[in-house]
Amino acid sequence: MHSRILVLLLLFTCFMIFPQQNAWAMHIMEGFLPLKWCLFWYALTLPFLVAGILSIQKTVKVDPGVKMLLGLAGAFAFVLSALKLPSVTGSCSHPTGVGLGAILFGPWAMSVLGCIVLLFQAVLLAHGGLTTLGANTFSMAVVGPLAAYVIYRLGERLALPRWLSVFLAAFLGDLLTYVTTSIQLALAFPASHGGVVAAMIKFMGIFAVTQVPLAISEGILTIIVFNFLVAHNRHELEQLRVLSREV
Repeated sequence: MHSRILVLLLLFTCFMIFPQQNAWAMHIMEGFLPLKWCLFWYALTLPFLVAGILSIQKTVKVDPGVKMLLGLAGAFAFVLSALKLPSVTGSCSHPTGVGLGAILFGPWAMSVLGCIVLLFQAVLLAHGGLTTLGANTFSMAVVGPLAAYVIYRLGERLALPRWLSVFLAAFLGDLLTYVTTSIQLALAFPASHGGVVAAMIKFMGIFAVTQVPLAISEGILTIIVFNFLVAHNRHELEQLRVLSREV
């Protein structure tokens, strides 16, 4: 019940944001990447989507009650990644929101949720595009969640405070998404002097101005939402093995 209320609040926030969208405020925008790179990133992303579908099916079969949390993870990513600041030509800076879902359901499930989020944004908001969906999915819904999940689990192994593990997962997952986007842009548009490496450093430097503060904000917000779920949805988190069962 509490997670349902949170989903509705997130969706309401998203609708409040919609009127502020501009056509240039996007992930890597439609038609920006050459065709060969569009196909390459689609091919690289597809196996992760298959693994994600299987992961979600397994999770829901074990406990159908987590469907609302799946919706929450998707809505959280949708709302946060709809908040955009223009950055490099042809792209933008924004939170990703994928860290929460990666912590709850693992990186493979979040690849599917992230792809759905990006698809809806491309079709409804002109944010991103269909030809660049593979590239955007790989950066935001594959690399970001995978990094966030590994960092969160590493924090657990090192016995870090839970809030710090959640913050680092969301913060670094966000930043590594934009490292990946910088690499994608650099591969498609290498610098005339210095090639791919010089272009990547240039893109990362421009992204960093807006992305580092956004990543910090995302980490703090993810802690707040995670703590809300711990307080009101502890049973579901125990079922997902995010939290250990209380004796």
